[in-house]
Amino acid sequence: MEKAVSRSILVGIIVGSLALTSAFAADALKMKITTDIPPGIAMPDKVETRLGTLNFFDGFPDKPTRIYPLSQAANPPANNFVNVSDRAFCTVAPADYRFWELLNDVVQNEPIASLDPVSLGFFAAIGIEKGKPFAPDERMKKILHEAAAVGDATARTLTYQSRIPEAFYYPNSTWRQWLGGYKFESQPGVAYLDAAAFFYFYATGVTPAMEAKMVGKGSQYAVGIVDSNGNALDGGKTYRLHLLPNVPAKDFWSAIVYDNQTRSMLQTDQDFPQVSSLDRGVVTNKDGSVDVYFGPKAPEGKEHNWIQTIPGKGWNMLFRLYGPLEPWFDKTWRLNEIELVN
Repeated sequence: MEKAVSRSILVGIIVGSLALTSAFAADALKMKITTDIPPGIAMPDKVETRLGTLNFFDGFPDKPTRIYPLSQAANPPANNFVNVSDRAFCTVAPADYRFWELLNDVVQNEPIASLDPVSLGFFAAIGIEKGKPFAPDERMKKILHEAAAVGDATARTLTYQSRIPEAFYYPNSTWRQWLGGYKFESQPGVAYLDAAAFFYFYATGVTPAMEAKMVGKGSQYAVGIVDSNGNALDGGKTYRLHLLPNVPAKDFWSAIVYDNQTRSMLQTDQDFPQVSSLDRGVVTNKDGSVDVYFGPKAPEGKEHNWIQTIPGKGWNMLFRLYGPLEPWFDKTWRLNEIELVN
């Protein structure tokens, strides 16, 4: 009984740890800055990327941005840009004992005020405390290893098999949405743990602009995990997403495919596993609608509307709207389901 209780507590810790940057991290933004920031150094309002505009806060620099330690402000080093676009590297968090080592690194290197007392108390209960060595014995390592695996499976289940009706954007639809605001609260002051676990397991980090409902600004997301019949998306089959005319996006829309296992973009022969309204050559139907295809091979004549998938590998997708317009929010424009093509 004691062992079962211990495992349950540890699984709760690991699922909660996925949300370290949730509501409590938002409070950390209010921490008092004790270092004097030299004049002229500011955070940018926005950064333009290939996928759209990333918005920040605190002002926009009037000169090219440079990043360096504040201690080198008097003689800043030259920027060193590292292009990782064509480099392969792993972005998957470990689901074994190594998870706890990474968690310990966070606790040791981040300010205490960036984490809440309850989470810090949970971490301390298994030997993770700021300023102290994390040195569990072999018995505890075995328990932590198992807890990490079960915690990962729990978060994966909450992500891919949600039982929360409000998690679906439309009635009788498969499209998923974020829940609880960017602070992940079921009501003011009450943490929405399942919603936080889903978001952080799937998307890793959050900003207000990713969740806030702003007409014509920011972005909105719909998560496609299964097809119109509720079946998992199979990389060996062909699917179609029919986008009705007048997609309600002021800036642009995009459909991007992700690997179920890594939650990163699916690695295929294509440079980017996406179709976007910004792409050249995308075929638009006579009525203004657009068909996006997913599968191992492109349908004839639809190569620019096609995202490659890999047989034997499951996938999911994000439909993004940048500068979402009112028909998205009031749902007078509806995103169709992903349909299997026979």
